[in-house]
Amino acid sequence: MADLTLQELTAQTIVAANGLTLKPGQEAFLKPETYTHAEEELDPSGSWPRVVLDGERVVGYVMGSFDADSPEDYLRAALWRIEVAEGAQGMGVGRFAVKAFADEARARGFSRATVVWASGEAGPEKFFKAVGFVVVGQTPYGENLGALEL
Repeated sequence: MADLTLQELTAQTIVAANGLTLKPGQEAFLKPETYTHAEEELDPSGSWPRVVLDGERVVGYVMGSFDADSPEDYLRAALWRIEVAEGAQGMGVGRFAVKAFADEARARGFSRATVVWASGEAGPEKFFKAVGFVVVGQTPYGENLGALEL
C-alpha cells in the first residue's frame, strides 16, 4: 500500500466508507459511550471526515473534530472514529490516518490530540498505543482517554 492518499468525504466516497468491512468483533468498538453522550457538544463546523484511498479504492475512514473553545479538553482536537478495512489492517492505513489527523491538528495550532476507546479483546487499545497515544485518564463511562502530544 504505497499509494495512500487522504480525501475529504464526498458523495462518491461515502458509500464505500460506510461499507468498510471490519474484522469480527471490531464493530462493537466504533463509538465509545463517552462520544455518544458528547456528540451534542460537537461543533459541526469543526468536523473533519476523511477517507483513506489506496489508489482509487477506499480502505479507511477517519473522523476527527477541532474545537479550540470546547469546555472539555478531550473534545478540542479529538479523533472520533477510525476504521480500516479488514483486508487493509496491519498495512499502515491506520497509522497513515492518525498521522494525517495529527498533522491537521498541529497545523490548526493544537499541541495535543485525544481519543477515547473502550477496552476489550477486539478493541483498538493496542493500535492507539502503537501510534503514540498514552492513557491519561478514564472517562465517567470507564473508557480510556488517550492523548498524543504533537
